[in-house]
Amino acid sequence: MGLLPKYKIEALKREKREAKAAKKRKENTRSKIVRFLIVCEGSRTEPNYFQALVRDRYSEVRDEKIVGEGKSTCALVKRTLQIKDELERKRQLPFDRVWVVFDKDDFTDFNEAIQLATSYSFQSAWTNEAFELWYLLHFQYLDAGISRHNYIEKLQGEVRKHPGYENYEYKKNDVSVYKMLTTIGNEDLAKRYAERLRSFFEGDEDYKEHKPCTTVDVLVGELENPENLLQSR
Repeated sequence: MGLLPKYKIEALKREKREAKAAKKRKENTRSKIVRFLIVCEGSRTEPNYFQALVRDRYSEVRDEKIVGEGKSTCALVKRTLQIKDELERKRQLPFDRVWVVFDKDDFTDFNEAIQLATSYSFQSAWTNEAFELWYLLHFQYLDAGISRHNYIEKLQGEVRKHPGYENYEYKKNDVSVYKMLTTIGNEDLAKRYAERLRSFFEGDEDYKEHKPCTTVDVLVGELENPENLLQSR
């Protein structure tokens, strides 16, 4: 078999270089994207909030899948594992961060759900008592344990102090909650208040007794600044 013509040899070399460059680009792109899976117990309230948050904060290094399941605590954590495995098989790409979002409310397996999530290497964005605590912290500090109904009453009272919101009525599945919070609330304040609440229970793993308390701010921080996670890879 004779030698290939020079132009064919050059073409093969060029193809090899291009294939190598394409592979490198793909690897570089993968290394610059943080893939989130967020599974919420609520079928609408929490997913609506997080979808609005990521929509209003575009990031070229974040890719997210937000799912509302309508399940609670341990059942939700187990379902999250199923969703993760199913999506990773379909996409042929792993998630970098898996978050489970749930409240305590009246469920008795709250501690077990947090421990189960940890055993799967999932992160937990939990709230004791209810997700509405995170909303309220955008307006005021609260360190007294109250019910979901009381959170809503206090939230409505705070919102109604602002012009244009005098007749505000909180609706659990309201898609405009995030817009309201960013218009008249203070997210930085909410984060500081959430950290302060957690500081009271530092080192205590009896999470059902951490009331009021939330870790939602940690998830919000990761979604808003996914580039910080790239540094720890």
